[in-house]
Amino acid sequence: MVRDLTVADMSEMMMGDRREPTPVEKTNHPDPVPVLEIKDIRANKDNGLEAVLGVNLTVYSGEIVGIAGISGNGQRELVEVLAGQRPPTSGEVWVNGEPYSATRREMYKHKVFALPEEPLRNACVPHMSVAENMALRTFDRPPQAKGILIMLKAIRQVAQGLIQQFSVKTPSPETPVGNLSGGNVQRAVLARELSADHIKLLIAANPCFGLDFAAVEFIHGQIVEARNRGVAVLLVSEDLDELLKLSDRILVISGGRFVYESAIAEADFATIGRSMAGH
Repeated sequence: MVRDLTVADMSEMMMGDRREPTPVEKTNHPDPVPVLEIKDIRANKDNGLEAVLGVNLTVYSGEIVGIAGISGNGQRELVEVLAGQRPPTSGEVWVNGEPYSATRREMYKHKVFALPEEPLRNACVPHMSVAENMALRTFDRPPQAKGILIMLKAIRQVAQGLIQQFSVKTPSPETPVGNLSGGNVQRAVLARELSADHIKLLIAANPCFGLDFAAVEFIHGQIVEARNRGVAVLLVSEDLDELLKLSDRILVISGGRFVYESAIAEADFATIGRSMAGH
């Protein structure tokens, strides 16, 4: 007979089966500055019930802040608020010291980029080509646009460079992005989001879910490289190994609230397990 897992069971599994995170090379940043400030944000689920219950968080330049939690505890709604896909019911978001509402203009101004969950649904247009999807951020700006004209040749040339740089396996830049494997869709999104000259904030939500080992290692490397350049990274993941490997600081979200916070070097895994389970 199958029995329900207790909190003790969950903590024991996390302690006993937890793989040691692969070390990553990190650069110290002696003068970090606040990049993302979340101030008493509240947000509802699609059914109108409250999902995020007044959370506060600051993410600094040159650090990765990981948010751990079991699915359905408000992390998806919080990410959607930060991505401009869901309006908050109260509270404020500030980026680079200014109020932020995640419009396309503000994302461009403040250099905010995202690796969303389920990229084919949330970050791509499946029937459009790889090149067109890679240009979704920049198609209306030089050199990919000249006045009201979109320069298709320039879009293709940029895509060819990104395909090579990020090892995207595709028959050609004109291939519909929906025809690619999950790992290569995520690489294409990664190329678009991380290829900008100046990035201030990266928001990543379960960026490696369902991907093979090679794709995971590549994406992890790119996230850490961005952090080492001084980018502030908010990493939301249901994979505790991923968070332990990449994060400088970890929080647990449960019931729409942050219930645990620690520097990664001082994190208590049993407490994290109990917090994720709602205790």
